[in-house]
Amino acid sequence: MKSWWRRVRPAVVSGPLATLVRLIGFTLRIQTVNEEKFEGVQGSKILCGWHARSSIAGAKYRNRGFWVIISLSKDGDMQNRIFERLGFKTIRGSTGRGGERALVESIRVLKQGATMALTPDGPRGPNGIAQPGILAMAKKSGCALVPVGISTRPRILLHTWDRHMVPLPFGKACMVYGDPYRVAKDATDEEIETIRLKLQEDMHALQEEAERRLGQPITPRPGAG
Repeated sequence: MKSWWRRVRPAVVSGPLATLVRLIGFTLRIQTVNEEKFEGVQGSKILCGWHARSSIAGAKYRNRGFWVIISLSKDGDMQNRIFERLGFKTIRGSTGRGGERALVESIRVLKQGATMALTPDGPRGPNGIAQPGILAMAKKSGCALVPVGISTRPRILLHTWDRHMVPLPFGKACMVYGDPYRVAKDATDEEIETIRLKLQEDMHALQEEAERRLGQPITPRPGAG
């Protein structure tokens, strides 16, 4: 019975969940701060937000043809169907399975001018730690990396590895955008690591600003305390 449900769950559950995301998105009042730092970037770009806050970006940017990377896991099968229903284009792969193929495919679409929305700490963490794959995409494609911090009120924080945030209907959301980053094609490993740490720091700082704007508590950063 459990095996049967795992097989059919993506098809059965994805439709209602996609509808729920749309409904919540329609009722949310989304405040944006410095959005021109993202919208004003010419050419290919990647919107970089933490995995825990991805549902807000999914609601805001639905039906714009943005690309996302979805893992090859069973949960990824369901997420893939949900994002496709929301009008995103998907590439399958993760750090565990299909990662190299996903990286190659992402670079290909970015070189064609695509916009991607990615979670540098996904799909399995560590929470709030930017992984190097997104820097490799930027180096090889020439795209811009635009950090964003996201908060909502009211909300539910799930007991998952990333304390995933579920916004409640008729609430408020805030998205704070930061300055774009670019990685030179001849950047050294040391220079790439410096950019990774700066991007990670910006993402945390922007999320904290979004929390403050909505009167939400500031959670400790990974490794703090």
